[in-house]
Amino acid sequence: MNQTDRQAALEYHQYPSPGKISVTASKPLVTQRDLTLAYTPGVAAACEEIVADPLNAFRYTARGNLVGVITNGTAVLGLGNIGALASKPVMEGKAVLFKKFAGIDVFDIEINETDPDKLVTIIAGLEATFGGINLEDIKAPECFSVERQLRERMKIPVFHDDQHGTAITVSAAFINGLKVAGKKITEVKVVVSGAGAAALGCLELMMDLGLPLENIWVTDIDGVVYEGRPTLMDPDKQRYARHTDLRTLAQVIEGADVFLGLSAGNVLKKEMVASMAERPLILALANPTPEILPEVALAVRDDIVMATGRSDYPNQVNNVLCFPYIFRGALDVGATSITRAMEVAAVYAIATLAEEEQNDVVAAAYGSYDLAFGPEYFIPKPFDPRLIVRIAPAVAKAAMEDGVATRPIADLDAYVEQLQQFVYHSGAFMKPLFAAAKQRVRDGGKARIVFTEGEDERVLRAVQVIVDEKLARPILVGRPAVLLARIQKFGLRLRLGQDVEVTSPDYDERFHQYWTTYWDLMCREGITKEMARVEMRRRLTLIGAMMVRLGDADGMICGTVGAYHDHLRYVDQVIGKKPGAHTYAAMNILLLDQRTVALVDTHVNDDPTAEQIAEFTIAAAEELALLNLAPKAALLSRSNFGSASSASGSKMRQALKLITERAPALEVDGEMHGDCALDATLRSQILPDSRLTGSANLLVCPNVDAGNIAYNLLKTAAGSNVAVGPFLLGVNAPVHILTSSSTVRRIINMAALTVLDANRSS
Repeated sequence: MNQTDRQAALEYHQYPSPGKISVTASKPLVTQRDLTLAYTPGVAAACEEIVADPLNAFRYTARGNLVGVITNGTAVLGLGNIGALASKPVMEGKAVLFKKFAGIDVFDIEINETDPDKLVTIIAGLEATFGGINLEDIKAPECFSVERQLRERMKIPVFHDDQHGTAITVSAAFINGLKVAGKKITEVKVVVSGAGAAALGCLELMMDLGLPLENIWVTDIDGVVYEGRPTLMDPDKQRYARHTDLRTLAQVIEGADVFLGLSAGNVLKKEMVASMAERPLILALANPTPEILPEVALAVRDDIVMATGRSDYPNQVNNVLCFPYIFRGALDVGATSITRAMEVAAVYAIATLAEEEQNDVVAAAYGSYDLAFGPEYFIPKPFDPRLIVRIAPAVAKAAMEDGVATRPIADLDAYVEQLQQFVYHSGAFMKPLFAAAKQRVRDGGKARIVFTEGEDERVLRAVQVIVDEKLARPILVGRPAVLLARIQKFGLRLRLGQDVEVTSPDYDERFHQYWTTYWDLMCREGITKEMARVEMRRRLTLIGAMMVRLGDADGMICGTVGAYHDHLRYVDQVIGKKPGAHTYAAMNILLLDQRTVALVDTHVNDDPTAEQIAEFTIAAAEELALLNLAPKAALLSRSNFGSASSASGSKMRQALKLITERAPALEVDGEMHGDCALDATLRSQILPDSRLTGSANLLVCPNVDAGNIAYNLLKTAAGSNVAVGPFLLGVNAPVHILTSSSTVRRIINMAALTVLDANRSS
C-alpha cells in the first residue's frame, strides 16, 4: 500500500468516529414507559419465557440474528501473528461484511489466548449469547482442533471461515474452472502450494465433490509432502503424504491440470506454468501478491484459465461470496451445526450463479465489465446481490434435510421472496404488484410495453429480467444489429423476435402511418411533412408514443436518456392529457428504512397554481390507492398552519380548500412544515384538530424545485438510492417518463406498474 492509500485507510478508520461498527438500539427508549418495558420490570417477562422454553430466546432476544466473529489474532491474512488487539480492525471489517451482505448483526470478540484448549473453553462459554460462531484468523494446526472441539461442545453453528469459507468459494471456482477448461474432476492432477488451514480445508471439500485423493500433490515451505518427511508435519497434513522421490513444486507440477495456491507470492514460476498440461486451471490465491500474476502466466501461454484473490483481476475468489449467506440460511432455520451437505449446497449455488448473466448492481460496482461465463468470468462477483437468494435457501434446505434445523422453514419459496429485501429494498413494496402484473400476462391481458431507449444497457438488462419473470411482453425500439451486438456483449439471453419485439427506427413498414399521423396532429403547429418524417425517424420517444396511440403497444417506458421535458413534449403532442386533466405532474415513491413516502411534483411544474396542486394531489392520492397505500397527504410550505406570511403558504391553503371540495374523503391537511407532516405528535401539539392522522405518506411540494431537491436528498441520504417512479400523472395512456439516474430495478418496477396501468384503463 502506498503512503497516500495508507493515510486514506487510517482516516477512514478514524473519522467521523473511530472504528467501523456501532451498536444501534432496535427499539425506542425515549419515555418512562419505554424504560419500563425495556428493562425493569418489563424485561422479567421475556426472561421467564426463556426459562420456560430456551427456544424463546429466538423470539425475545437478538440471539437468532447475532454472530460472534472470534479470533486470537495468530494468523491474520497478510499480517501473520499480530495478536488479538491488532486484529480488531480486521474483525470489525468482517462484522461490516456480515451486516452489509446478509443483514446479520455481529459482536467481534478478540481473545488474548493462544492455548487452544483454553481458547475452546472461553468460546464455548459464549454459546448463550450467539446464534452462530465465525472463527477467524486462528493459526494452523490449532485451528483444526479448536473448531472440532467447539462443534462437539456447542449446539449452534461453528464455522472456521479460513477453512470452510475458503473451501466453499475455491471449490465453486474449481468446478467452474474445470468446466471452462473442459476437464473432468475425476481425471485431473491437482498440485497445491500451501498446507495451512485454508488449503487443507479446500482439499477436503474438493474430495467430497469427487476429486480422488490419489490425484492430489501437496507442497509447502519445505517442499513436497511425502511419506516419512520429518519436518512440519501434523495429522491433518499427513493424509496427503505421497510415496514419491519428488521433492519440489517444480518437479510435481509437470503435467498438472490444476494449480491451487494458498501460500505466498511468486512461488509459481514461468517455467512451471509452461510444464503444466494443456489448458491448465491456475487458482493463485495468495494475497496481496498471487503465486503468479496473471500477466506473467499469460505471457508464457494463452490457454490458461485463471483466478486470483484480488479484485483488480478477473475471477476474484473471495470468502465474502459465501460466509454471510451460509450463516443467513443457518440462522434462519435455527441450525445446530453447519454440515458438509450445507457446505456442498453453497458450492453449487455459487457455481450455478456464475453461469447466469450479470445484473445492474454488479455492472455498476465493477465498471460494467462485459461479463459472460468463460475464462474471464467463472465465479460470481462479491457484490452480486443475487448471492443471498441462491445460497441461503440452498443452505437452509440442506440443514432441514440433514435434521439439524430447530426452526424449519415451511415455505422455501416464501423465504426466497423474503430474502429479496437484501437484493432490492423495493422488494416488499413491489411483491404484490409483480404478482398482479404476472397474472395479467398469464391471462393474456395488455402487456406490450415499448421501451424507447432499447439499445441502452440498463434497459436491456431490465428487459432480460422482465422476460425471465414474465412481467410484460417487451418491445424494444432500436436497430436490430446494434441490439444483437449489445445483447451478446452484456452476456444476455434475449432472442429478438421471440422474447422481444423490435421496432427499428431505420426501417419499419408501419413508419409511413406513424409519420403521417404525426403530421396530421402537428401540421397546424408548424410541423411540415418533411419535418414529421425526419422527427419520427430520430425521436425514439415519438416512435413509442405513436405506437401506444395507434394500438401497437399497450404502454411505454422512456426517459432513461435525455431531459425529462423533452420526452414530455412528445408524449403531450401524441398522447395528451386524460379527459378532465389540465396538468401533468411527476410522483416518486421513496422506500426508506422507517417509512414509505411519495413526493409530488418532482419534475414538471415550475411554479404550479393552487388549482394545479389540487389536481395533481388528488391524482397522486388515487395512484397510491391503486398501489395498496392508503394516501395521507401533507401540503408542504415554509409556513406552518399560518405561522408565516409566505406565497407558498397562501397557495397551499387555497389548494387545501379545492382538494377538500373535490375529494372530501381524502385525508389531507396543510400548509405545514415537513417535520409536522411526518411527526404526528408534533403536529397534534400545534394543531390538535388536524384532519391528518399519523404520518403523512404523500408529500406535496409548492414548486418543482422543492419537490426535486427533497426527492434527491432523501433518495441519496436516507433511501440508499431506492425509489419507484417517476409516475407521470395526468397522461391519457399508460406512459411513464423515467430519468437518466434510473437503475435497472427501477425500470423493472415501472414496467410492471405500466402493465397494471394498461389493464386498468382497458
